[in-house]
Amino acid sequence: MASTVSDRPGYGQLLRTPGAWTFFLPGFAARQPFAMLTIGIVLLVQHTTGSYGSAGAVAAVTGVSMALFAPQSGRLADRIGQRAVLIPGVLVHAASVSALTALALADAPLWLLFLAAVPTGASVPQIGPMVRARWAALLGAAPGRKASPLMPTAAAFESVTDEFTFVIGPVLATALCTGVHPAAGLIAEAALTLVGGLFFAAQHRTQPAVRAAAAGASEQRVSALSVPGVRVLAVAFLGIGAVFGGMQVSLTAFTEEIGRPGANGLLYGIFAAGNMLAGIACGAIAWKSGPRRRLIAGYAALTLTASGLWAVHSVPLLAGLGLLVGLSIAPALISGYTLVETLVPASSRTEAFTWLTGSIALGQAAAVTVAGRLADAHGASTGFVVPLVGTALALVTLVTLRSRLTPARATIMAARGSVHRDPVAAGK
Repeated sequence: MASTVSDRPGYGQLLRTPGAWTFFLPGFAARQPFAMLTIGIVLLVQHTTGSYGSAGAVAAVTGVSMALFAPQSGRLADRIGQRAVLIPGVLVHAASVSALTALALADAPLWLLFLAAVPTGASVPQIGPMVRARWAALLGAAPGRKASPLMPTAAAFESVTDEFTFVIGPVLATALCTGVHPAAGLIAEAALTLVGGLFFAAQHRTQPAVRAAAAGASEQRVSALSVPGVRVLAVAFLGIGAVFGGMQVSLTAFTEEIGRPGANGLLYGIFAAGNMLAGIACGAIAWKSGPRRRLIAGYAALTLTASGLWAVHSVPLLAGLGLLVGLSIAPALISGYTLVETLVPASSRTEAFTWLTGSIALGQAAAVTVAGRLADAHGASTGFVVPLVGTALALVTLVTLRSRLTPARATIMAARGSVHRDPVAAGK
């Protein structure tokens, strides 16, 4: 349920929050290269090896590596500060991408490309989670202060920003690889990551405070993954990754199968546009139902819309259904990120956000591999089964373990915000 937009401040007031622009603009610039990495690797490695299978495998190694190492980066950011993690991280990433590019151009053995892909993925800067952590620090509950009603708006705004990144990044990387040089996409990704990451790191005034763990302190620093709700969300977000990865591969295979490869960009753009539109709407609505209910409803809608993809065999119908799938992603994504604010202490939020981001990357890497093999062996339509299975399993997990998405008493007492005592804010 939702009330009218006028019942709650929207995007305009969010961006008028003191200090918001100092990290929003640098964060927006710094995250743009994120969506360029996978497609840049695929296009370069395919050019040098002549194999989409090899290219996809190298990209998958990068995605798995990022999924495994991103939470460690988030934990370090919570413990020692975002700036201390970002500066060496972007330097390592730029060097790793440069090494991977040089090896590919030198026709190095595939195992060397796999080896270089590990630090490339492990060092991807987690700008999105860091920006979300800054919003949470600026708007979230604190001792003596309620959480701002703009928190859901901020979550929606970040979802729209992420999706915009995934619309612009692949297009830019593809244009550079096909119009300039096959390595141009990765070179641009490394350069933009370095410059944008250092610029974002320089905005140290808005980074969340580093809370030293004092002996005998009432709030001990724990891993975000020790919170049961975070583990449930991490599993559920694998389903969102399955949608992204399955749609990318299956749409490409479908358009090639019908002899219209040029329609791939249009179809994926419509899918991404649905996600952006839903994200904008979610941020403009004053919800009366809690994020837990919205999360389950969003996954139910996502499973329902994905269930028809495999049976569609025309571009107009696939465009329409893809739009519906995109519209269903944002409510689930935003609700999950909103729940983190109520489930996890402020000292572990960046780590929690990176677990969710890493889960999406891991689900995407698995989906790219499985959907590609299914499409090769049985036709493009079978690749669309991957988003359906991924979201269905995630929905079953959420429904079965929904009780774990309620904040524990210790978290409520630590936050001291009435938002945590409110049944809607608590996700009920």
